[in-house]
Amino acid sequence: MPRIPIIMPQLGESIAEATVISFLVKPGEAVRADQDIIEVETNKATMNVTAPCSGTLAEFIAQPNESYPVGAVLGYIEATAQEAARLGLDSGPGVQPAQMQPPHEQTEPERASAKPGVHPTVRGLPVPANAAGVSYMSPRLKARMIELGLHAADLAGIAGTGSGGRVTIQDFERFLASLEKQKLTRASPMRVSVADAMRRSWTRPIAMVALPFCLDPVLTHRKTFPGKPGPALYVLRALAIALSENSAPAGRLIGNRIVHPPSIDIAVAVEAEEGVLVPVIRQADKKTLRELVEPYNELIRLARARKLPPEMTGGSIATVTNYGTFGLVLATPIPLPEQTLVLGLGAGRKAPFWDESKGQFVPITEANLTLSFDHRVLDGGAAGRLLKRIADLLTHPEQL
Repeated sequence: MPRIPIIMPQLGESIAEATVISFLVKPGEAVRADQDIIEVETNKATMNVTAPCSGTLAEFIAQPNESYPVGAVLGYIEATAQEAARLGLDSGPGVQPAQMQPPHEQTEPERASAKPGVHPTVRGLPVPANAAGVSYMSPRLKARMIELGLHAADLAGIAGTGSGGRVTIQDFERFLASLEKQKLTRASPMRVSVADAMRRSWTRPIAMVALPFCLDPVLTHRKTFPGKPGPALYVLRALAIALSENSAPAGRLIGNRIVHPPSIDIAVAVEAEEGVLVPVIRQADKKTLRELVEPYNELIRLARARKLPPEMTGGSIATVTNYGTFGLVLATPIPLPEQTLVLGLGAGRKAPFWDESKGQFVPITEANLTLSFDHRVLDGGAAGRLLKRIADLLTHPEQL
């Protein structure tokens, strides 16, 4: 009798694999076409695989609690020659399809060549061509990742061998085994915290705009100003004034409403051992530059010593980061999950500037201001206007 394969069907538009939960019939039992014979679980629901034809269940190759990609052979049904001919699966009496390879090693060409005359029930690509990688995870894979405290981002380095390039549970376990053969160091609690914050931030559409401005007025002003504040404090104060004039750019989108900030509390990014801390200047719009110098310096000192009290962290609406201290002229910082904005300052460097009054180029110290923002709340025009206002304030530091 011809042995007709039981194929894992396409159970939904974006379903790449399913986990076998239980078998609803036993080998040797008679089955009819379209009878439910295997219970499987996808990432969306529990569903059933049906018999492709009438006959006698010969065997199940699949194992319970294992995941199989779309198109994998799960078992065989012994059918009459007439039934096989009706389905167009008669490749001659007594044809025995080759045994199924493990699903993570078997490719579509190999399946086709291993079963002459047998055509899978799925036509074309088993999943959409653009639905690849870790965008799909089987329930079993999700449970395993939850057990280990991992996220989808941790699978970015895994090349999936499942249908449509998906990462299967077998891929995942091999990846874990390979890690044990490499040098491993434990990530600090701060590094884990930063990683979690950035992962949550990246669930939003983040955009960035940049604007070069003349840094010379700030550099000249600070030479004679008490305490000689750093450029980052000038930028922080300018941002506070700009947001006090219009707080909408720092609002958060919750549902269909923009939640405006109750207070202009601005954080500053401080590099600390194994991570970054973001102490907060409360009501930065209510204090002048002169009044901010001492509390700002104290915050920086406590952050570098990792001795920030709880009231000096959290609840900020934006962050200022001076990546220019590392010699960088341009960067794309990412806002914290609870923020919409992060304002960056690049390193100053000499650049030619056309002076209309002199009719010639003159050297200036130019630096880049960058504004990274949640594109759901802010568009490029509004972000550009905010950045222009900040630059204007910085060219007149006496107003700060």
